[in-house]
Amino acid sequence: MTNPKKIVVEGTDIEFSVDEGDTILRAALRNGIGLPYDCNSGGCGSCQFELINGEIEDLWPEAKGIGERARRRGRHLACQSRPDGDCTIKVQIERQYEPIVSPRRQTLRYVSCTQITHNMAEFTFKGDLPADFLVGQYILLDIPTVEGSRAYSMSNLPNEQGEWRFIAKRILGGAATSFLFEHLVSGQKIEIDGSYGMSYLREDSPRDIILIGGGSGISPLMSIMQQASISATASQKKMLLFYGGREPQDLCANKLVSAYPSLAQRVSVVEAISDTDGLNRPEGTELGFIHDVVRQNKKVQINPLNYDYYFCGPPPMISAVNKMLQLDLNVPANQLYYDSFL
Repeated sequence: MTNPKKIVVEGTDIEFSVDEGDTILRAALRNGIGLPYDCNSGGCGSCQFELINGEIEDLWPEAKGIGERARRRGRHLACQSRPDGDCTIKVQIERQYEPIVSPRRQTLRYVSCTQITHNMAEFTFKGDLPADFLVGQYILLDIPTVEGSRAYSMSNLPNEQGEWRFIAKRILGGAATSFLFEHLVSGQKIEIDGSYGMSYLREDSPRDIILIGGGSGISPLMSIMQQASISATASQKKMLLFYGGREPQDLCANKLVSAYPSLAQRVSVVEAISDTDGLNRPEGTELGFIHDVVRQNKKVQINPLNYDYYFCGPPPMISAVNKMLQLDLNVPANQLYYDSFL
């Protein structure tokens, strides 16, 4: 077995070991060290560090989360860096990123798949260890025949039975989702690593909750709503869910919420479609992009600062929602919770 590599954080007394196959980011979090991050997949750039000495393997030289100028200054993405030996790095460690639940690798077995829309389904896996995560977090799946890990957010609650569920959307030509939808067989084993993510429910917040989703971004929102409905500190919070799709066949929020009696009584759902002239719009459905629908909602307009906002969906939606909340409604960044996936 290869000896672990030692990482020293310059200007601190922090050092940690990186086991074979681990990235610098995952190893730091496994050791309880608050190295800043978001997507864990090379897209956001939150985990940049400067390499002071040592050698690393860059797993994705074309990663979108870092530009050429930063690379020329000796900067790298911790989520895409594996050390070839002992290294010294320069990075700002922040306590808020210290994991509450330590991420770990484990093997799950595929159990079942439940179709939700024409191109989305909820997948259920089972492991031998408890499913330990914070609601709103994600795991990284290592899918056979697919290079690199893929992030999927849990749609269920933590549990002692080791059950993990997530909603995935089939992407045309996507290697990962093609495998999930076409090639999984009962009992098949999948390696996961997690949990990760900072977009988890803040149960102690005094504010009510607005959730905004599109596509498979409904997955962590379902987990958050279920937890809020049973939490001793969050059970009195009002919850308002906005969910957008291009066409009526893309909508699923009302269907999913109504399947849980406790949520159906607690959650107000607003669905919207964007890619239509409105002629086939289902009754009660809004017309427009979901960030515009949120901005124009009367409950939001009364006082947008009364809410914590949890949102998940395609990158353009995340960008539009983030811009709308901060620039148009002046909501402070510390009331916004999201993960920036590719």
